[in-house]
Amino acid sequence: MTEYHELIVVGGGPAGLAAACEAWEKGVRDILILERDKELGGILNQCIHNGFGLTYFKEELTGPEYAGRFVKMLYSTDVKVKTDTMVLNITPDKEIHAVNTFDGYLVLRAKSIILTMGCRERTRGAIGIPGDRPAGVLTAGAAQRYLNIEGYLVGKRVVILGSGDIGLIMARRMTLEGAKVLAVVELMPYSNGLNRNIVQCLEDFDIPLYLAHTITDIEGGDGRVSKVRVAQVDENRMPMPGTEMEFDCDTVLLSVGLIPENELSKNAGLELDRRTNGLVVYENMETSAEGIFACGNVVHVHDLVDFVTAESQAAGRSAAAYLAGNHTAGKADLEVKTAGHVTYTVPQKLRLANVEQSAKLFFRVNQVMPKAIVTVRSGAETLATFRREHMAPGEMATVTIPRVLLEKANGTITVTAEPAEEL
Repeated sequence: MTEYHELIVVGGGPAGLAAACEAWEKGVRDILILERDKELGGILNQCIHNGFGLTYFKEELTGPEYAGRFVKMLYSTDVKVKTDTMVLNITPDKEIHAVNTFDGYLVLRAKSIILTMGCRERTRGAIGIPGDRPAGVLTAGAAQRYLNIEGYLVGKRVVILGSGDIGLIMARRMTLEGAKVLAVVELMPYSNGLNRNIVQCLEDFDIPLYLAHTITDIEGGDGRVSKVRVAQVDENRMPMPGTEMEFDCDTVLLSVGLIPENELSKNAGLELDRRTNGLVVYENMETSAEGIFACGNVVHVHDLVDFVTAESQAAGRSAAAYLAGNHTAGKADLEVKTAGHVTYTVPQKLRLANVEQSAKLFFRVNQVMPKAIVTVRSGAETLATFRREHMAPGEMATVTIPRVLLEKANGTITVTAEPAEEL
């Protein structure tokens, strides 16, 4: 049996909840959310620290509180939800294959799909740390779930590799639970986390941060981590002899990057951005397949869930417009390119027919710049310049470009960022 729906949202985390609520608000009345976990809310359910909602709700919330507000909004609608449901495949013609213990094997067809599968953590195997293979080496997110949801303290003496936000937050969380965090080790010469997390999670607890360092060896005694060796790296990120340090520890947490979860997207033949491993999207969050939209960390990794919410609401509005026939498909008028210190942009393509007044571009830079100038060009013509205070790889940046300026562009626009003192 094949089940039919107007709109299916794959993922019930913050992106999926916001997209579904917005689509309902815009008049879509047949919406189904598929979520593989037993509860809605996604990763926010294990993020029990505060700091969420400052932009969207104008108040400070914990992760479960933030998710709970959207779950409450969702339950005020008639949006259907299937939890504990694993999506197995999505075809280019919008057919979804899924399975759960209640319905068995499901074949679902949709007029439109919104992809909100989030991201996964990069593991030890992905970065190739030398040494033994003992117990006690975990990703920071896995440790967070064990501690905050399952109630298990994963270790007593901890070294954290990587200074992403999850790693920084877990340094504080493990300390509060009585563990000793010996060091946070970062390969790059700058932290990949938000500055507020460096202050609140490391400096406030006197946890040392070793920049331009990495783990060169893991030792295991009696099946458990017993020691790690850390060395400084040179400008080519290679360990420097004579700079080694040893830490006696029983746990290593890895916070070495997040990867958008796009195995289903690959099966559907959707175009991916090799820089982000996320989906390529247009200005309305539509993917390379007409009627399939995407938002949140499946497109690019966000710092703040408030940004995920805004992006997901845009995707929900776009799906509703598509279903109502108020949608312009076809090729892009403008390709968005990058130069200088900008590593990627989202969206990557623009269709001016879907841009009412302006287009907002999200992007990241690849070095810390206390002051910077962001320039948007088309060929040799400068369309707009923006001055920014303190840009860093760990903090996503945005520029908003009026449509009247985009209309002057010829085929492509290029976004670049340079330190202000160099200009």
